[in-house]
Amino acid sequence: MLSTLPLLSVTQAWWVLALAILLEVGGTTCMRLSDGFSRLTPSVLIFVFYAGAFSLNVMVIRVLGLSVTYAVWSGVGTLATAAIGYLWFQEPATALKVASAGLIILGVVGMHLASRAST
Repeated sequence: MLSTLPLLSVTQAWWVLALAILLEVGGTTCMRLSDGFSRLTPSVLIFVFYAGAFSLNVMVIRVLGLSVTYAVWSGVGTLATAAIGYLWFQEPATALKVASAGLIILGVVGMHLASRAST
């Protein structure tokens, strides 16, 4: 099955990864909006968005590798989800949370630079 998927260029892989991140953030946001699976539309969208995100990640991993794909996907997704929590859901953005987000950014940049150095 995996061999039937098209092989992406490196540039395409980064764009597909960006779309996978958007879907993952949408799915995670829907978790909050589902109110414990008591609201149908956001509850269904959790699975739709995550299925899309994982499907796209399968294509990206073939080009960028597992370590880079997962680190960037989870790191950027975490930052975007935290920003939505702060801005949309009015969650507190403490100094420790902001400093921790900075460390995530450093890690994602480091993984990206490491992937560029190895190609």
